[in-house]
Amino acid sequence: MMYRQLLRPALFRLGGGDAEVAHTATLRALAGLGGGSARLTALWAATARYRKHARATPVELFGLRFPNPVGLAAGLDKDGIALPAWPALGFGFVEVGTVTRYPQPGNPRPRLFRLPASEALINRMGFNNAGAAALASRLATLGRLPVPLGVSIGKSKVTPLSAAVEDYLVSLRTLYAHGDYFAINVSSPNTPGLRTLQDAGALTELLTALSAESRLLAAGGPPRPLLVKVSPDLTEPALAELLQVCTDAGVAGVIATNTTLARDGLAGTDSATGAEPGGLSGRPLHERAVRLVRFVHGETGGRLPVIGVGGILDAHGALRMLDAGASLVQLYTGFIYRGPELVRQINRAVGQTVYRPRVPATSSQEPR
Repeated sequence: MMYRQLLRPALFRLGGGDAEVAHTATLRALAGLGGGSARLTALWAATARYRKHARATPVELFGLRFPNPVGLAAGLDKDGIALPAWPALGFGFVEVGTVTRYPQPGNPRPRLFRLPASEALINRMGFNNAGAAALASRLATLGRLPVPLGVSIGKSKVTPLSAAVEDYLVSLRTLYAHGDYFAINVSSPNTPGLRTLQDAGALTELLTALSAESRLLAAGGPPRPLLVKVSPDLTEPALAELLQVCTDAGVAGVIATNTTLARDGLAGTDSATGAEPGGLSGRPLHERAVRLVRFVHGETGGRLPVIGVGGILDAHGALRMLDAGASLVQLYTGFIYRGPELVRQINRAVGQTVYRPRVPATSSQEPR
């Protein structure tokens, strides 16, 4: 309640209401709390109530052990600025990125918009990040987190589609030692042409190369799991084709979903802001995301694990994702609107249900 009544109104006023100003200020504040051993100890103490009595339900998946099924989605902490803070706030895993081979500033500002009546966001950030090498350097200095770390990689804007495979490969090589799993982002609506990489031919070429490189980099050990992040705007036939490519390429799972270009379900007072170009996230995306998770689970017979993300703003939304077939869930927009308490609420709800994570019986990797 303190977040929604005090902190959120203050954050939403920063920069004259510029959502990106508040985003940057929050990351800097969280980074400052985790800036040293004494500060990190204080952070853990200050956030103890978010973890206490959460009745976390551990999940073993992709050869990894997740302390609980609630993760931070990619996009919120692209460059890993505040990494120690997220486990302290109760997250069971963290995904950084989307990061690209080359540093890039992203699209012109303003590029992040709140739709408060709809509890939604529109972003056209354009993969703004410091580049794969900078993230690798930060992760090497930080060391291992107490929870699994995912790294989302995407295509650099300056790289033509004809050279996309090598672009992804360089990012994978650069960051391989630091990530516990890698998310292949081919579904952002904010990089021109990126979504064409979801087409069967292009995706087959990309995933074949990344899978081979992952095995090579593993040097005889278990390769890092590769997951594909999909668009909620695909038709069911196109999604079925994509899932077949993923299965044939041996990817570990799917992240469903990215943001949508649709504008269904917006409140009337948000219609003007809703006309801004970019990807929509938050409550209006939730039904679409749940349907997509259910489709993936049914189409693959549960053999391809799903991380469900999209409009989860309460424990009920998370449980709907899990019931639809997700093994894990991720938060972004819900965390911005509801705050850290949302993580604890979901973990408590999961712990109080008869939830059993959707883990394929054929998994051959040992948890590490």
